[in-house]
Amino acid sequence: MVRTQIEIRWHGRGGHGAVTGAMILAQAAYYEGYRGVTAAPFFGAERRGAPVIATNRFGPKPIRTFSLVTEPDIVIVLDETLISIVDVTSGLRSDGIIIINSPKNPEDFDFIERFNVATTDAFHCAVEAGLVVAGTVLFNTTILGGLSRATELISMSSVEKAFSHFFNGDALEKNIHGARLSFDRTKVYKPCGLRCESDVNS
Repeated sequence: MVRTQIEIRWHGRGGHGAVTGAMILAQAAYYEGYRGVTAAPFFGAERRGAPVIATNRFGPKPIRTFSLVTEPDIVIVLDETLISIVDVTSGLRSDGIIIINSPKNPEDFDFIERFNVATTDAFHCAVEAGLVVAGTVLFNTTILGGLSRATELISMSSVEKAFSHFFNGDALEKNIHGARLSFDRTKVYKPCGLRCESDVNS
């Protein structure tokens, strides 16, 4: 389960902030010490509510690939209703993990027999943290706490440091609070064994 780079695919809807989430994750990966980091969006129909994909790659060495991630190690699902209309598991490596924004347990999802699953109620963590603007709940950042807890590839300290690159003042404090709530409340079916090193034989 050692990789020279980790590939991540986000599934969300227009307006959910998948692209921004991927950008923040790339910054967090850099702060964690990975020297190769990328974030890229891939749009279908460009309208609010339409399915949107964003991707990340990170590793200890420079990365010059920006193409769509087709064989992810990690899949992040911002809206569990997408599972019924999009094959979010497409290409997912057998030892990979799916992180779903949901109050359900990992065992509640049918693909638990094939893949590791983690769930975190990022939506309600964001509400509790006060991340609501003009009626829109901003949970694309809180789910990063769930990713940190489920994979242990990026620490919460790096996530919080990345937040400071994008937010300040009250917004920064709310994002940190929401991500910490998500971290604490994440449910993981089984420990994630993914590691990222420059030498896969190490």
